[in-house]
Amino acid sequence: MRGIPREFRLKAVFLRMVPFFLGVLLPVLPAQAAAPDMDGLIREMQANYEKTIDLKAGFVQEVTLKSMNKTDREEGIVYFKKPKRMLWDYEKPKAKKLVINAQKSWLYLPEDKTVYVQDSAGVFKSKIVVRFLAGIGSLKSDFSIKFSQPSVDDQGNYQLTLTPKSPGLGVGKLLMTVDKDRYQIIQCRFTDAFGNATRIQFQNIQLNGGLPDKMFSFVTPPGVDTVKMP
Repeated sequence: MRGIPREFRLKAVFLRMVPFFLGVLLPVLPAQAAAPDMDGLIREMQANYEKTIDLKAGFVQEVTLKSMNKTDREEGIVYFKKPKRMLWDYEKPKAKKLVINAQKSWLYLPEDKTVYVQDSAGVFKSKIVVRFLAGIGSLKSDFSIKFSQPSVDDQGNYQLTLTPKSPGLGVGKLLMTVDKDRYQIIQCRFTDAFGNATRIQFQNIQLNGGLPDKMFSFVTPPGVDTVKMP
């Protein structure tokens, strides 16, 4: 059996955070609305999340490995559909797919002709995953939330800092950038317990496009090795 590639191990923290990103990405406040206070913002995000069925967005992901002082950049398209269905379709620099539904998850590496399979229970076991798949109403339960300093970036977008109330969440502070006009989350940054930093930027967000369920399952192509993960 082949050794587990480094990039798969690096996905461990990222996988736990996927639904968090989606939970905070989905909400859209009215374009002409004035910025609410923090409690009002969270209430509006929750209300809009509950109205969202599916989502499609482009993303740019950058992971900086502290031990190697190296940054890996990847680009692609993410799809999400309630409940518990996700597809991260990586296009650059190498093609790969991360597919998740309520039963199984697959990481397909075409260049290696290998797919890694895991029961989704292993992906969804994190407390933060369960909470954010259910909605974002628990933001204030898990995090202390405040506006960052400065509270806006050089384009006027809002910046938030979320600090975990418990170390069990597996991440340090979460930094978010919120579009000043549409109130969508356009960037998230966080660090893991080893000091590795992840930044994800979202663009071209499309809501409720009617994504088919079949997108969120995977059929192993001929000639591809299957490796089952614990």
